[in-house]
Amino acid sequence: MTRNKKKIGLPEAVAIGIGGMVGGGIFAVLGLAVSLSNGGTPLSFLFAGVLALLTSYSYVKLSLAFPDRGGTVNFINHGFGKTVFSGGINNLLWVSYIIMLSLYASAFGSYASNLITLPFGDRISFHLFASGIIIAATVINYFSVRVVGIIEDYAVVIKLLILLAFIAVGLYGLRNSENLSQLAVKNWQNPLNLLAGGMVIFVAYEGFELIANAAPDVENPGKNIPRAYYVSVIFVILLYIVISVVTVGSLPFAAIADAQDYALAEAARPAMGQFGFTLIGIAAMISTFSAINASIYGGSRVCYEIAEDDELPHEFTGNLWNQPVGLIITSVLTLIVVNTVKLESISTAGSAGFILIFSLVNYTAFRCARLINGNKVIALTGFILGIASLFTLLVQQFISDLFGALFAVALIVVCMTAEYFYKRTEKKKVNGSRAV
Repeated sequence: MTRNKKKIGLPEAVAIGIGGMVGGGIFAVLGLAVSLSNGGTPLSFLFAGVLALLTSYSYVKLSLAFPDRGGTVNFINHGFGKTVFSGGINNLLWVSYIIMLSLYASAFGSYASNLITLPFGDRISFHLFASGIIIAATVINYFSVRVVGIIEDYAVVIKLLILLAFIAVGLYGLRNSENLSQLAVKNWQNPLNLLAGGMVIFVAYEGFELIANAAPDVENPGKNIPRAYYVSVIFVILLYIVISVVTVGSLPFAAIADAQDYALAEAARPAMGQFGFTLIGIAAMISTFSAINASIYGGSRVCYEIAEDDELPHEFTGNLWNQPVGLIITSVLTLIVVNTVKLESISTAGSAGFILIFSLVNYTAFRCARLINGNKVIALTGFILGIASLFTLLVQQFISDLFGALFAVALIVVCMTAEYFYKRTEKKKVNGSRAV
């Protein structure tokens, strides 16, 4: 879609936003959200959605003022200049893509290993499927970017149709469900845990930022860019809330916990039987596969944009075997993460990275409010809420998932530290060449 030179209409722009958000996140994190929030899971998705909606306002204003295929990278550089700080944040964006890819691959591995029996045991099957899908997507990206676009276009329609069918049948089945009472307020976690639960699964909302990369190609941008952001984000908020209602109302908490990595498929079983389980499992595999395809492409492009801005070694703009170096590095790092880090820790790290990045995009919109004709109050609210949510997430995860919290903090620190030493080394090279 965004790779075509023809102009992008409103339906295509909305599809980019929805396709980016409903890529694989909901299939990966739904069970995790329920385990953290219990009956209050719909409220957790709403909390995360409010932060996404506030941030989409900043993206609208910045996309109109600075239309560029660099998207978020471009916005951060406008807000903070090409400094060590902006370089570190942009590096974090690339790393967050890798974490997100790992989340999608983990989801694919969980659903595939529950649908397809291999003679190796569950854990080995999971790793084979998760690794295999990353390798397959890398090969597809290597040989044909056009195929990636075709897969995205069809996958968006397929997964939405299956999810809407799941909702329709699930809502009908709730009439006689014994588990509907689980949604009662008495089964909610406390407000702090509900907010933390929403932030852990915030990664399920991050995909709307892909619209920014397509902004230069959107026709009638003054009208269509705002509509694309708001329609896609609001639609996905409502979609996630209803899916979480159906899931919590269909299955006992214990059953959701047992099937945490493939909870959405398990939630289809009460109303649709084994057919529903298989159908949602197939939808999850299609969805995560398309998301991995698109995200590997997006991650390699982010790597290229950052290197082109001299925030990564310029060698990263080069080619390896006639393809961008970033494609190979992104894939290899994803393989390492998905095979060494558990799902909750991956989700925590990915959400923390995107919450920090989106908070700084909101701060950029606040600083540039006069230039972009933006509302300072909305942008500042998004920034403050984002930072507060990040703090809440890390504090809660330090208690429940220490490794996940430390992993998230370590990634931020490593990105900043690496950028500092890179800039310092480059400055010495420049000074040395001048002295000569």
